[in-house]
Amino acid sequence: MKIAIIGTGNLGKSIASGIVNNNVKLQSLYLTKRKIAELSIWENTPKVKITVSNIDAVKHSEIILLAVQPKQLNTVLKEIKTYLNPTKHTVVSVITGREIKEIEKVIGSDIAIVRSMPNTAIAVSESMTCLCANQKGQLKFNEVTSIFNALGKTLLIEEKLMQAATVICASGIAFWMRLIRATTQGAIQLGFDTKEAQKLAVQTCLGAASLLTESGNHPEEEIDKVTTPSGCTISGLNEMEHQGLSSSLIKGLVTSFEKINQI
Repeated sequence: MKIAIIGTGNLGKSIASGIVNNNVKLQSLYLTKRKIAELSIWENTPKVKITVSNIDAVKHSEIILLAVQPKQLNTVLKEIKTYLNPTKHTVVSVITGREIKEIEKVIGSDIAIVRSMPNTAIAVSESMTCLCANQKGQLKFNEVTSIFNALGKTLLIEEKLMQAATVICASGIAFWMRLIRATTQGAIQLGFDTKEAQKLAVQTCLGAASLLTESGNHPEEEIDKVTTPSGCTISGLNEMEHQGLSSSLIKGLVTSFEKINQI
């Protein structure tokens, strides 16, 4: 595949790392950024080209990943639209809050357009990436999902759910990090040093997720396995619920959703 990432910021770097380090059939990877010094770690990486020219990247690529800031999207689209070929190019947007129809308005509906929302765990091949597409883009789903499936899991959804998916999957990384941090702090209070506490919290979180992934069980089924009558687990769970654990998480998700719809 000939891939370009236009606007290689934090998310773009994570995607680039995932592509370079995993089983993606790569012919070339063009990375663009105004300050290319920030991409110097890829200077000597085989098949990776670093450039300030978005046009040059488009000319030499087939799959164009747009990872610029939302306010920069129209400017970038106007810059590259002349060089987009309906028979050659697929445009993949990872830009928060920008709909397919906004992209079509600038470059036309004859270009395959896929809207995706990965998260930063794509750098370690554990992203949950949601995708939707215009009519032409649906013909390119297999090609695009093959990239993201090498970098985690994918789910095809209706575009109307994309804002919610952004909150659950992209913002969700930060929410889970905060829960892991809180568990780490609790472990420190109970006597572990910082490194030990974080290791315990991270591996237990990974174990919980893996149990659900492998078994397909509802979380409550796994909770029942470790809650005994009058035991310490149920006592701790009930206290967390008394303090609003589930309610706070749900309210946080809803608040993020309301905010993203204002962008």
